Amino acid sequence: MPIPRPDLQGDRVIAHVDMDCFYVQVEQRKQPKLRGLPTAVVQYNDWKGGALIAVSYEARKFGVKRSMRGAEAEMVCPNIQLVQVPVARGKADLNAYRSAGSEVVSILSTKGRCERASIDEVYLDLTDAAESMLLETPPAALEDIDEEALKSHVLGLSGDEDREKNVQRWFIRSDAIHQDRLLACGAIIVAHLRGEVLKETEFTCSAGIAHNKMLAKLASGMHKPAQQTIVPSSAVKDLLASLPVKKMKQLGGKLGSSLQNDLGVNNVGDLLKFSEEKLQERYGFNTGTWLWNIARGISGDEVKGRVLPKSHGCGKTFPGPRALKTAAAVESWLNQLCEELSERIQLDMDQNKRVAHTLTLHARAFKTSDVEPHKKFPSKSCPLRYGINKIQEDAKKLFDTGLREFLGSHSNAWRVTSLAISAGKILDTPRTSSISRFFQGKSLSSAISDASNDDIQDDAPSFSIGCKENIVPESDKDEEVFVHGKSVKEDDAPSKDRKIDVLCTQSRKQKDKGNGSILKFFSGTNTSTKHASNAPSSWSESLKGQDQRDHQEESLVDGHSRLGKISNQQRDSSWNFNAEDIDPSVIDELPEEIQREVRGWICSSKRAKTTKRGSSIFHYFTTDDNA
Repeated sequence: MPIPRPDLQGDRVIAHVDMDCFYVQVEQRKQPKLRGLPTAVVQYNDWKGGALIAVSYEARKFGVKRSMRGAEAEMVCPNIQLVQVPVARGKADLNAYRSAGSEVVSILSTKGRCERASIDEVYLDLTDAAESMLLETPPAALEDIDEEALKSHVLGLSGDEDREKNVQRWFIRSDAIHQDRLLACGAIIVAHLRGEVLKETEFTCSAGIAHNKMLAKLASGMHKPAQQTIVPSSAVKDLLASLPVKKMKQLGGKLGSSLQNDLGVNNVGDLLKFSEEKLQERYGFNTGTWLWNIARGISGDEVKGRVLPKSHGCGKTFPGPRALKTAAAVESWLNQLCEELSERIQLDMDQNKRVAHTLTLHARAFKTSDVEPHKKFPSKSCPLRYGINKIQEDAKKLFDTGLREFLGSHSNAWRVTSLAISAGKILDTPRTSSISRFFQGKSLSSAISDASNDDIQDDAPSFSIGCKENIVPESDKDEEVFVHGKSVKEDDAPSKDRKIDVLCTQSRKQKDKGNGSILKFFSGTNTSTKHASNAPSSWSESLKGQDQRDHQEESLVDGHSRLGKISNQQRDSSWNFNAEDIDPSVIDELPEEIQREVRGWICSSKRAKTTKRGSSIFHYFTTDDNA
């Protein structure tokens, strides 16, 4: 159902760029000998020479149309060159055309916000570029205007003779309103872009330049090939007055037929006879308002700024006797479609760092009996799992579910005439980073030391208070470690995965929840016990003060007294902790409990310099002096 969107504030410059017979041009670039000859691209099958999907302008002069089959085209134009679309997995392979379309988009997107609408058409929002040009080098100040821009068709401009001179006068006239001056700048920009596309890709394209997407789309097809059309605001009424209803987007189906049959509206301009209330009463609030708007050339649709496709899909039709009759035949074709889809979404992830999240299956089918002849095969969706086998498995389940719903309680024979699967809800992958970014190029010990020098306060409630841990080095088999102050061989010590928890002496008999410590991010670091011994003496003094205030924490007192023996020559203050330098997005990637700990560091560096007993991150990295 159409949704009405009021015109956006301010004057906009929107262009719709449409490639000319794009599939034919791609084939002509591969085979230059085809240029200038009547040519058509055929999606081959064994019925009447295949279906025409693109027809060159040379072939159109002979009456060849896209609705024809290959054999029919040859009857109308015996010299026509029929080029077959590449085939992969028993169906048309459009990858060459998609890649060629991407070449064009990369050029067009250099001048403004770009929305790729299909393989061969693009919307551009050139408002900012046109405004800048109007301020710096307005058309009236140009000594020479691009020749391609002067070939523009300006709707409402009278006089077919000396059209280029009339267009030039329109570009540079002094009494032009601001809207028209912006359109003139936009037309010059589009002419330049079209020239770049031709130079870089050898493809021609046509364009429409207007104040909204709806009008730009209408204008781009008015003069083809390799031309552009401008729609000033003053020409909108006349344009729509003679535009057949069926030519307007979203009016080609039932809604357009209803306008013709029920209201006698044959041209879009005929809608001006009806009030907004009358249209709302007849077609509902949203559709009625939308019809009232389009009759006046009003559309607030934005150019969405998307150069990559919203979804990936592939399908296959099985007309007439080729309809699929068995579950095995359906599964075989689904497997091939899934292989193609898997390749495309994997390529998208590798090249564009995007991930698809939804798998959808569409099908068309009919029953051999007359029971519910108009019932449609339901579309089905599920979360998408990457991997060919997983996609195939899920697609088969979706089809089975849809088939059961389609057949209902009847066990009639069925036929499938179309299968398609698509991957949608494609989102950018989260930016991945490591906490090691905070310590890049610095020793772990100096990072810890400087953090403690700032009197960082640990606000995370889930960590043990007053806990002393050793950082155990990777060692030879006979390396000695200390567990609760006792020397043991590593062979007798707890397993490697539990070393940190065993080495932590808890105060107040509190159970250690070692899973949440930031320490696990450094467990794989080649860090020797000497690292922790680089702490400044200010830590030692601070910890000694804590020992004097709380004699009950015996293990902590022992750790502090040992730490007091550290030589001042071992201090390392080469790296300073600065909360302002930390990227918050990196913190968001950490587990929730670690996020709380790190945010505790940051918050405490901005608060009063007070330290809770045993709350410093230093307690997770202090070492036993006997180790």
